[in-house]
Amino acid sequence: MRAAGDPSEPTPRPAPPWSTTSALPPPPPPPEMESGNVATEVAPGPRDALLRVRQEVGKVVVGQEGALSGLVAALLARGHVLLEGVPGVAKTLIVKALSASLDLQFSRVQFTPDLMPSDITGQLVLDSRSGGTTGLPGAGAEADAGVGGLRFRRGPIFTDILLADEINRTPPKTQAALLEAMEERQVTIEGRSHPLPVPFTVVATQNPVEYEGTYPLPEAQLDRFLFKLQVGYPTAEQEQEVLARHDRGLDPHDVVAAGIRPVATLDDLVAAQAQVGDIRVEPPVQAYIVALVRATRSSPAVSLGVSPRGAAMVLHAAKAWAWLVGRSFVTPDEVKAVAKPCLRHRLQVRPELEIEGTTVDGVLDGILASVPVPR
Repeated sequence: MRAAGDPSEPTPRPAPPWSTTSALPPPPPPPEMESGNVATEVAPGPRDALLRVRQEVGKVVVGQEGALSGLVAALLARGHVLLEGVPGVAKTLIVKALSASLDLQFSRVQFTPDLMPSDITGQLVLDSRSGGTTGLPGAGAEADAGVGGLRFRRGPIFTDILLADEINRTPPKTQAALLEAMEERQVTIEGRSHPLPVPFTVVATQNPVEYEGTYPLPEAQLDRFLFKLQVGYPTAEQEQEVLARHDRGLDPHDVVAAGIRPVATLDDLVAAQAQVGDIRVEPPVQAYIVALVRATRSSPAVSLGVSPRGAAMVLHAAKAWAWLVGRSFVTPDEVKAVAKPCLRHRLQVRPELEIEGTTVDGVLDGILASVPVPR
């Protein structure tokens, strides 16, 4: 063991984005890899802008830094997020504040048992004025030209960030309306494809404790989410700060009045996504991701392991987190940081073990501890 203060002690790895720290500190200088290669910092421009988002959202959201970091990483990786938490822990507020701080379009849909797919994607409507879209609800920017006197009226899915609130309260037919949009970033109506805006991100929420009258998401749809983030209760100090802000007149339904201002632009986000794409993932780290994924398939506690899509999701998520901490390449530390939120919704624990108290996160902890880390 190394003695305390030993100069040979490796630099501690940065806290993962789902840590419970009270604030996002400036990323530490990139540490040296054990091979002797030194990380090269990424360009500061868009990264500084994206890091400012955290402080801006903090004007209305107390705590929940882990969920916010996961949402930012998902935007960088062009992924979708499933937020799980009981009502009242600021799931909706954090998404609204994030959208406002990035100056992105935001739509919220409350998923209910009577919601139809066309309520999300849009529908063809009869245009009595064949010369144009005048008089149509949603005309102009929200309507596309059609044929035979019909016009396509866009649904709320045509936005930058779509909040699918309580997604498990709507039937599978309506849930499936999101599949094409999440995978191909387009919707098809009557054989015609309509591209979605860039960026397009789905943030879905669900309640983990109330299952009566719900429709659990099928595995095919769960696999489309980059992360499943668990949004928990705040600490006592954080909860008192929430009350103090409400006492001072905070209106959580009006983030602009609460002081949220755009601190990053769409151009910053697009530039950041391009830089994330340039992050290197060396073959040994790729092999480590594959080993983790294959270990989930052979685990005796698991009835359904992670698919190859899940392995690709881990790679993209690790690149996004490496960019956030200032590295130009991915190390096993970034893979470990994103593994649980990226994989927990892709595993199925055997029912008999689940009854005994075995959890998905517990299984993943065991796999992370047993799979050798490349050096």
